[in-house]
Amino acid sequence: MSSETRDAMRFSRIGLLLACVAVPAGLMMTSNIPKAEAADITVSVKIGSASAYSVLAGSTVTNTGATTLPRSLGLYPGTSVTGFPPGVVGSGGSTDIANAAAQQAQADLTSGFNDGAGRALTGTVPADLAGQVLRSGVFAADGKGPLSLGGTLVLDARGNTDAVFIFQTDSTLTTASSSVVQLINGAQACRVHWVVGSSATLGTGSQFVGTILAQASITVTTGASVRGRALARTGAVTLDSNAFTPASCQPPRSSVPATPGTATPGTAAPGAPGTTIKPTIPATGSATEPQLLLAATLVAMGVGVAMLARRRQVL
Repeated sequence: MSSETRDAMRFSRIGLLLACVAVPAGLMMTSNIPKAEAADITVSVKIGSASAYSVLAGSTVTNTGATTLPRSLGLYPGTSVTGFPPGVVGSGGSTDIANAAAQQAQADLTSGFNDGAGRALTGTVPADLAGQVLRSGVFAADGKGPLSLGGTLVLDARGNTDAVFIFQTDSTLTTASSSVVQLINGAQACRVHWVVGSSATLGTGSQFVGTILAQASITVTTGASVRGRALARTGAVTLDSNAFTPASCQPPRSSVPATPGTATPGTAAPGAPGTTIKPTIPATGSATEPQLLLAATLVAMGVGVAMLARRRQVL
């Protein structure tokens, strides 16, 4: 056998080997791509006419100090509202006491409460939400027990301004003094709901975000701010020098990028117990463009080498 024939056979074998390796390599790259993460919750809790109220109560409304309400103040079926003034209901709102508007708002609040309480959970959180970084979902502690906030809770919409956050408890909600609910990456206060089976208490100087739908009473202590609403079905709402701001929804902001490395539903912030942080990965089940290009290049190399070998063998 001539040296030319031996070289041709060697090149031919190399070409076939490259061609055989190329496609499996591309398939291996494809199989390692994780599946898409669960879709965001985007159906908000519907509270109808109750959305027009900053404060809505069932028995009484009591205020101390210069509380400001940008939206309406409502009470039904109770009739006792005290502390307005010095509390102020903004020009965009009205004061509805035991009238048809307040009655309808309470009926819509009941429907919204039942809607929020009936949503299926997507994640379980610690009883104390401090240090949590959560994406859109429906959350509760084990057994839907009491919820508290002893520090900062971060709600991350990851660029989706329609993302909804719902918290459920069959018991109480309590926030500590100076605690904070922080919204990032397009999260909106209008899409945050706290469904409380008993009563809620917001700590002194705390910064709270979202709509509280409480079965019984809501107490907003001295200097606490609320970007949202305090809506109580049967009990009282008690206020003390509080600043409410509207939980308005803004149009989608396509320029807000998703944040890589955010927590999956029910996971904690970095460093907190039980942390499980996963990077944000493109939702795909096929190879990416660079992977396909590599596979095609390997196939072309194999075929080219094989053709060269065949040509030398013929010559």
